[in-house]
Amino acid sequence: MNALNVAEYMQTLGLQARQAATRMSSANAAAKNAALRSLAAKLRASTAALFAENAKDIERAQAAGLAAPMVDRLKLTPKIVQTLAEGCEQLAAMPDIIGEIRGMTQQPSGIRVGQMRVPIGVFGMVFESRPNVTIEAASLSIKSGNACILRGGSEAIESNKGLARLVREALAEAGLPEDAVQLVQTTDREAVGQLIAMPQFVDVIIPRGGKGLIERISREAKVPVIKHLDGNCHVYVDDPCDIDMAVTIADNAKTQKYSPCNASEGLLVARGVAAQFLPRIGAIYASKGVEMRCDPEAKTILASGLDKLGPHGPLLKDATEQDWYEEYLAPVISIKVVAGLDEAIAHINHYGSHHTDAIVTRDHVHAQRFLREVDSASVMVNASTRFADGFEYGLGAEIGISTDKFHARGPVGLEGLTSLKWVVLGQGEIRR
Repeated sequence: MNALNVAEYMQTLGLQARQAATRMSSANAAAKNAALRSLAAKLRASTAALFAENAKDIERAQAAGLAAPMVDRLKLTPKIVQTLAEGCEQLAAMPDIIGEIRGMTQQPSGIRVGQMRVPIGVFGMVFESRPNVTIEAASLSIKSGNACILRGGSEAIESNKGLARLVREALAEAGLPEDAVQLVQTTDREAVGQLIAMPQFVDVIIPRGGKGLIERISREAKVPVIKHLDGNCHVYVDDPCDIDMAVTIADNAKTQKYSPCNASEGLLVARGVAAQFLPRIGAIYASKGVEMRCDPEAKTILASGLDKLGPHGPLLKDATEQDWYEEYLAPVISIKVVAGLDEAIAHINHYGSHHTDAIVTRDHVHAQRFLREVDSASVMVNASTRFADGFEYGLGAEIGISTDKFHARGPVGLEGLTSLKWVVLGQGEIRR
């Protein structure tokens, strides 16, 4: 497909999406929920076919020498498919917020003024690797009464086609327009350039992928962008805290899965508990092959603890200034001993990416200060950063995580794909 054909193709998708969005905005809740329940059933019934398509993508990615974390992101597993189906059902069970009117107030003139929640219209989604994003985006688009154009990475094209096919079947069975969810069928990179420059058809772009992709889209888009660039998340182990809890959380936040943006990349430890805590978490990280990039104080404590367990020296490294900023997406973590809460908050706000940060503490005042003062989209007390996810937050699914402060922040679920318009109810009032 040459550049001219790509442009024509994307214009066609855009026109079809805009037309479908008009119908979706007035679709009733029963039809949208029926489509979601049908999609859930189709996902469960089609696992064998989906895994066959997914295997083609994985084989091609491995042959091309794609890095192991990227290949891992490509995989569809029974658990992932089940989670996607549950997400669709969770969305179907949620109230339909479209058309809700809130905050009606009577004005001195006699008019009543409030706001109505409405769909955004058409959103474009550009994502890499994870084929599950196709279903997460599609299901949220259906429930929120929007239309969407999805452009997944070329490495997942077969998986995405299989999943998009199920979505369109579910829409048709529910009497909704199939074009409410369209997958860009070409892997030509020019399709992205076209998608992000069609304000006449697309109301917002949501990129989900590596920093390079998101920076390119933020730079070149001619429509608004909902985004986050990095997931440099932290766990801060406070003094006082439950040491057992702190070890469990710091382990889970880093090692439960290395590739997601909500995995912890930095570990901050209050000096008062460092001698108790660091040898225990260090032993766990060492047993799992996690490289620890430390400030001098943390390295000294860790080294003395690991010496008793054997030769783990290669896993201990001196941290550079860049390490405090780094999103590793790998079995690597930065570790720093801090004086206490003030230094931890200052470190997170300076070096972090404003994504997700957690404190482990027994001090209620410290917890409240952390919640108020850490400038991140999700802030947690005594919980793993790995919970920063739309499904885990009860949103049914998420279309991405936003570290922006306008419109949507944190996991972007149903409400994040809507807007508000003012409504005025009168009984013949005129302005004098």
